Amino acid sequence: MTFLEIISILVRGAGFTILVTFACILTGLFSGLLAALLFRLDIRPLNWLLHAFTYAFRGIPLLVVLFLVFFGLPSIGLPIPPLLAMMLSLGLICGAYLSEVFRGALKAVDPNEIMVAQSMGMHRIQILISIEIPQMLRFSAPGMLNEFTTVLKYSPFAYTVGVPEILKEATSLALTTLRGMEIYLAVGILYFLIYKIMMEMFLWVERHYAIPGFKQI
Repeated sequence: MTFLEIISILVRGAGFTILVTFACILTGLFSGLLAALLFRLDIRPLNWLLHAFTYAFRGIPLLVVLFLVFFGLPSIGLPIPPLLAMMLSLGLICGAYLSEVFRGALKAVDPNEIMVAQSMGMHRIQILISIEIPQMLRFSAPGMLNEFTTVLKYSPFAYTVGVPEILKEATSLALTTLRGMEIYLAVGILYFLIYKIMMEMFLWVERHYAIPGFKQI
């Protein structure tokens, strides 16, 4: 078996790795953005719940959360598919970190712009959608990219709940061929390629929605 044949076999698991990564990223974006906007309401009891969410999911290791969801919930009658288990563990951990990134970015929005919008008669939801969220997403781009790459690096944990991603395929292949060095080198190459493609996609989106002349300012 040649090195190229090893890579071609591992590519089968690449689709599941990409699926897990983007599913968890979308879960993280939604939950993080929702938490940041709810923090903006500044309701004390709600803030306590949001702080509990962010501290819990940032403080507990991913594998513990994943096993709690995948193996714990079925014990109380709530069976969870592997992909959904990853979304509820890695996705929400990503969301807990992104919520802090988004909160910091919201604070960076110029309050004078909000005051001008209010003086023009715009209501709170219009200001949030038209002024605050677009700028927040631009300001938080570096933090989002960093968190997205972290999600990719944590995606191999999916093999512990039966998702046939790259690492699971590599482990099975290594046990049958005893060529671990070549196989795990191929795994590293594939992960790097996925990371590079994902980064280029994100940077393209960032450039596409960038404000002309903003970096010069």
